[in-house]
Amino acid sequence: MSTHTVTAFDEDLKEIQQLVRDMVNLASTMIDEATKSLISTDSALAKRVVSEDLIMDDYQRRLDDRAIVLIGKRQPMAQDLRAVVGALRMAGDLERIGDLAKNIAKRVDAVGKSSMPRELARSIEDMTGLVLEQVHGVIEEYEARNPEGLVRLRDEDELIDVRYTAVFRELLTYMMEDARNITACTHLLFCAKNLERIGDHVTNIAENAYYVLTGAQLPVERPKQDETGMPAPVA
Repeated sequence: MSTHTVTAFDEDLKEIQQLVRDMVNLASTMIDEATKSLISTDSALAKRVVSEDLIMDDYQRRLDDRAIVLIGKRQPMAQDLRAVVGALRMAGDLERIGDLAKNIAKRVDAVGKSSMPRELARSIEDMTGLVLEQVHGVIEEYEARNPEGLVRLRDEDELIDVRYTAVFRELLTYMMEDARNITACTHLLFCAKNLERIGDHVTNIAENAYYVLTGAQLPVERPKQDETGMPAPVA
């Protein structure tokens, strides 16, 4: 490619990568706000999370459009093509993370009809903290071009699975102790499962980022410690 073409490609790719960063930042905000609205039963904040999902969808559409145009105009190869395809895949996972955060926010009013025990609120907060560390970490390791860090981050999804199993057992205990807790705890179970699924999407992003940087695929099998057997929620 000529110098002009290379420069134009780099600028187009920077636009796409900026959209990925914007989606990561918005995903982090939505996860944080969704959990805060759940614990504080803040309906107004929950509605804001739901509305932010529309922004996430718009980011993905814009990224898709730019990536398709870039591939058509520049016909990238090798690592350049991996970078564009990787961004498309990452955007898909980030959009799903937005959906899962929105799903948590949608359950706020149902959970808010009964008070959440402080111990359980702390468990949900701790799980959210682990998830947010993963979300921030995956983009940091990718931008630092650190494949080893991406492998480590992928394996640390096990910590989220362990925390989810603990929350699951706590919720079952509350339900068995008092049947009046069943409705609220059922909603909380799905919220916790949404957080666990967000962790899975982050590992997908880590795998795609690793492929972009190295051209190699990570093994399909990865640590998985969700012992509940609970089905994934539907968006």
